[in-house]
Amino acid sequence: MSKDQTVEHHDDYALEAVPEESRKGLLSMSVVMLGFTFFAASMWTGGTLGQGFNLWPDLIIVILFGNLILGIYGAFLGYAASSTNLSTHILARYAFGIKGSKLPSLMLAITQIGWFGVGVAMFAFPINKFTGIPVWPLIIVGGIVMTITVVIGMKAIEKLSLIAVPAIILLGFTSVFKAINDVGGIQPLIDAKPQNTLTVAVGVALAVGSFISGGTLTPDFVRFAKTKKVGVAATIIGFSFGNSLMFIFGAVGAIATGVSDIAEVLAIQGLLGGGIALLALNIWTTNDNALYASGLGLANITGLKRKHLTAFAGAVGTVFAILLYNNFVGWLTFLSVSLPPIGGIIIGDFFIRCKKYYAPPNEHKFRDINWGAILAWIVAIGASVMSPDTGILSIAPLNGIIVACFGQVLFTKLIYKDELVEVKDK
Repeated sequence: MSKDQTVEHHDDYALEAVPEESRKGLLSMSVVMLGFTFFAASMWTGGTLGQGFNLWPDLIIVILFGNLILGIYGAFLGYAASSTNLSTHILARYAFGIKGSKLPSLMLAITQIGWFGVGVAMFAFPINKFTGIPVWPLIIVGGIVMTITVVIGMKAIEKLSLIAVPAIILLGFTSVFKAINDVGGIQPLIDAKPQNTLTVAVGVALAVGSFISGGTLTPDFVRFAKTKKVGVAATIIGFSFGNSLMFIFGAVGAIATGVSDIAEVLAIQGLLGGGIALLALNIWTTNDNALYASGLGLANITGLKRKHLTAFAGAVGTVFAILLYNNFVGWLTFLSVSLPPIGGIIIGDFFIRCKKYYAPPNEHKFRDINWGAILAWIVAIGASVMSPDTGILSIAPLNGIIVACFGQVLFTKLIYKDELVEVKDK
C-alpha cells in the first residue's frame, strides 16, 4: 500500500469512493445504522407519543407508519450510496456541482456540530441531576471521548456500536418488562387513556420529523456496504426496526410512569445505573455519527483531512455545548428543515435524471454550480415551511423531500436544455 493510499485509508475515504477491500457486510453495517438510530431524543418522542395515543392499535400504527416513511427515504439514499460508495457530500457534487455542493455541506456540517453539542449537554445534565457530578467535567470528558472515537473513524464507530446496540436493546426491554410488571400486566397498558390526545397526522409527523434530517446523512455510513442489497437492508433495519424500538421503549415507559424522559423513567423503575448507561451509550453512538458527518462535510468544503476537521468540530461542539443546549435547539430544529430536501435532490438526480448511474468522480465532468438544484432546494424549503399543521400534508420534511426530488429533475432540465446524461456501458 502506498503512502497516499495509507493517508486516504486513515481518512476514511472522505473525498473518494470506498474501495472494495474496505467494504463491510450486513452485520457490520446493521450495527452501525442501529447505533445511529438509537437516539435518546427518539425515546423522548416515543414518550410524547405514548402520552398522546392508546398503546394498541393507534400508537403501534403511528410508530410503524412513521418509521416506514423513514425507512423508505433512507433506503433510496442507501441504494445510491452503496451503488457508488460515496458520501452524502460527494453525491451532492453530482446534483449541486462542485462549488454548489459546498452550501449543503456547510448546512449539514453546522447542524450536526450543533446537535453534537446539544447531545453532549443532554448527556451531562441528567447525570449531574442523578449523581451530583458537576456539569462541566462531564461535558469536557464526554466531548473528548466522543470526539476521539470519530477521529479514529468508521472502525471505531463500528466497534462502539457492537457494544452499545446489544446493551441498549437489553436495557430497553428491561424497562419494558419492568413497566409491564409494575402496572400488573399488558392489559392495563393497553387500557390506559392518553393524557394529551394527538391526531394520527400529528403523531406520524412527530415520528418522521424526529429523525428525518439525520436520515439525510445515510450515505456517509452506508457507502461502506459491500453490495446494494447490504446497503438497503442495513438502512431499513436501522430506521424501520431500530427507530421503532426506541419509540416503543419510550412510549411504554411514559404510559407506565407518566414521564416521557427515558432516563427519569429508568430512575423511577429503580434502574438508575441502567438509565445512566443507556443514556450515555445512546447519545454516544448518535453523537459520533453526527460528528463524523460534519467532518465529511467540512472535508468537502475545504479539501483538508477529515480527522483534523473532526477534532476541530468536536472541540467547537463541546465548548459551546451549554450555550447550544440552552439557546439554539429551536434554531437547529428550524435549520433541520433545510436538510431533508438535500436528500430529495440527490434521490431525484440519481434515480430519475441519471437512471441510477454516476460515472466515478475522476471521470465525471462536474458543473461548478447546478442552479436547478439550488432552485429546487429553495422551493422545497418553502414547501416545508408552508406545510399545514394538520392533515395528510402536515409532514413538513416529507413534503420538502418530494418537492425537492421532482424539482431537481424539472428545474435542471429547464435550465440546461441541451444537457447530456451519462449512460452506463452495457
